[in-house]
This record gives sequence, structure tokens and C-alpha cells, in this order.
Amino acid sequence: MRYSILLAMLLSVSSLFGADKVLVVDTTVVEQTNAELAAVREEAAIAKMQAAQAKEESQKTMDKLSQVRAQREEELATMATQEEILKQNRSMHISVVGQGVAPMNTSSPAQAYALAKRAAIADAYRAIAEKVKGVRVDGQDTIKNMMVQKSTIRTYVQAIVRNADIVETTFKEGLCEVEMEILISHSDFAQQ
Repeated sequence: MRYSILLAMLLSVSSLFGADKVLVVDTTVVEQTNAELAAVREEAAIAKMQAAQAKEESQKTMDKLSQVRAQREEELATMATQEEILKQNRSMHISVVGQGVAPMNTSSPAQAYALAKRAAIADAYRAIAEKVKGVRVDGQDTIKNMMVQKSTIRTYVQAIVRNADIVETTFKEGLCEVEMEILISHSDFAQQ
């Protein structure tokens, strides 16, 4: 019986010393975990500060863009008021030069001249219409494997040109140039 009590005491004393070792090990693990947690919190705080700075910079950039946009709109408005606009009781003089090339397969030089002049007049009419009405431009690109396969640009204008006068016609080396002018008043332009 004495030995069993002594043995029980030894076991309880040894378990106490073992518990201290376990507590020391657990304390080290807890300290390491707390250090890692503190590092993560510090990184999170730094990330928060960086995000706030990025947001502030983004807001500054957006403000600058808004200012630039407002300035450009103001400049466009100023340009529109300064630009010569066809007003009532005023007229505008437009002068253009059209070009036409004589075809190679004609039966006579006179036919080549007539066809080149006809092409030059049509080109001059087109130039007047572009100045008066503007040009519509349609473009289309086909891209495959990040390379342009096909690029198409189509321009066209639709207008009625009346009372255009041919000022001068010149013909040199198969090229015919026709200078054409037109005087447009507000009433003519408003009717179209």
C-alpha cells in the first residue's frame, strides 16, 4: 500500500512537470500565432491605406477629366459662336476644283477631252456637296488573330447642287481640271 501511494504521488508529480512543458510549448505556439496575426493586421492596415490612396488618386483623375471635358465643351461652344454661320440675309461663296482623267481607249482626242471634262465637273459637284452638306464616312475592319484582315472605308454625300458656275477649264496631259463656284444664300440652303 505504501508503494502504491508513493507511486501515485510520483505519477502525479511527473504529470505536473509534464504539464508545465506542455504549457510552455502551448505558450510558444500562441505567441507565434499572435505575432503572425499582428503581421496580418499590419498588412491589412497597409492595404487599406493603399486602397484609400488609390481611391483618392482615382477621384483626382476623375476631377481632372471632368475639368478637361468642361474646358473642351466650352472651347467648342466658343468656336461655334465664332465660326461663320450662314445667317439670314447673308450669302456664302464656295469655290472648288474638280479633276478628271481622260481614258486611254477613246476613238479621238475630242472624245478623251469630253470624257475628262465630264468627270472633272462631276468631281467638282461632289466637292461642293461635301462642303455644303458634309461627308458621311462608314468604316469597317475585319480582324482575325489580332491582325487586320480587311479594312473598308466608304464615304458618300447626298445633296442637290443648283446654280454652280464653271469659272475655268484646263486640260493638260490627259488631266482636266474644272474650277467651279457657287453662291449660297440662307434661303437656298434652308430649302434643301
